Amino acid sequence: MKFAHPLKRNKYQYSKPQNMHKNLLSLLAILFLFSTGLAQKKEVKKVKDCFETYKSSILNDKGEKAVQQVDSRTIAYYTDILNKTIHADSAEVNALGIMDKLIVFSIRHRTEKELILSFDGVSLLEYSIREGMVGKNSVVNNSIGKVIIDGTFAKGQMLVYGEETPVYFHFYKENDVWKLDLTSIFSLGNAAFVKMQEESGKKENEFLLDILEMMTGRKPETTIWNSLL
Repeated sequence: MKFAHPLKRNKYQYSKPQNMHKNLLSLLAILFLFSTGLAQKKEVKKVKDCFETYKSSILNDKGEKAVQQVDSRTIAYYTDILNKTIHADSAEVNALGIMDKLIVFSIRHRTEKELILSFDGVSLLEYSIREGMVGKNSVVNNSIGKVIIDGTFAKGQMLVYGEETPVYFHFYKENDVWKLDLTSIFSLGNAAFVKMQEESGKKENEFLLDILEMMTGRKPETTIWNSLL
């Protein structure tokens, strides 16, 4: 009679544990992919919720709530606009892009000097939203479709009346919260104003002053070209 060596194992004796090990790895991989997918869906929802909260705040003139949804790049932009509103002379204002120029004109035309001087970038944006200086038509028919996330950056495709466009809003995660970068679509707004101005047949400054008069019901004074200090 032959006896198996005590240290020698038949190859089939290892098959069951090996298969169990492989199955466990496969299960862990599936669970990892599933949890990653769930986490990604949650982040996509947070990005869309950020935009929807901003949109709702704009439509309801809730400046403070809207500002809570925007990122540091947006605040930096309005801080710079405030600085130009206070300090820029006529030559500096005239050299601005059409949209920046309109914002500076609008603030000087509609707002008391003392109030402007009390602003910072955040309070200027809050005020602009409350006073309807941030157009509701920029969001009323818009929503976010496909969202692509790359670390702390995300971009969401703009939908207009539910239809896809080639335009993407940018979002950044700041202090673990997704924030909307309004400056990511300013080039689009600037191009739209340029087109409107060209179609009007008017020179740029005449076009902008006419817009201010139409919006406020009163003709802008020449002092809107002057610095406040």
